[in-house]
Amino acid sequence: MDETTESLDRVMVIGAHPDDPEFGCAGTVVKWARAGKSITYVLLTSGDKGSRDPNVRPGQLAAMREDEQRAAAEEIGVEQAIFLRYPDGLLENTLDLRRRLCGILRQHRPHIVMTIDPWRPYQLHPDHRAAGQAALDAIYAAREWTIFPEQLVGDVEPWRVKEAYLFWTDNADYWEDITCCIDTRISALARHASQVGENNERLAERMRQRASEAGALAREKLEQEEGYEYAEEFKRFQFR
Repeated sequence: MDETTESLDRVMVIGAHPDDPEFGCAGTVVKWARAGKSITYVLLTSGDKGSRDPNVRPGQLAAMREDEQRAAAEEIGVEQAIFLRYPDGLLENTLDLRRRLCGILRQHRPHIVMTIDPWRPYQLHPDHRAAGQAALDAIYAAREWTIFPEQLVGDVEPWRVKEAYLFWTDNADYWEDITCCIDTRISALARHASQVGENNERLAERMRQRASEAGALAREKLEQEEGYEYAEEFKRFQFR
């Protein structure tokens, strides 16, 4: 982490579903939370379609998955998890969604936003594409006086996010060494039992393998022989 990143102490993670942050960037979130950063999660849906069991009603599943996300967030050190409760599987980057996210950015004033890379080739899940695009569109809107000006009441002003980190990307240019935090990342992901099951050993093996591959790529790209035993990779934007 460079000096610029260290000075930015409010972070917002915007995902489509509960468990997206844990699958995508939780190792970095753990590391940053331990370093004193304030972390907020924004989940656009509650994952109410995330089961093939016909006996599980969507409302029951949504409540279960929100509870799982809160437990995972607490373990990681996230201060707040906000659920917007758009329908799972039907998420669209609508003007309404962009407006709501813009308002949340102006209210919470994060320095850093982490979200899904909507431009990843062959990104098949429409919710993931929509979530990443809506988050980036809201970053642009939040800084403009003339976009959604009805939100600028009282002390509310436009807000300029300083950096964005896109996870699940095929165009990584930034790596975070999460060797210190890999166990907590896996433990937090295991909280999403409705999605990952109860075989925690298999889950841990899979996540360690992915983080190890990212670490090897980091050492290659950064021309380092040591460090980055486990890593997470991002496409990073710095806004001026």
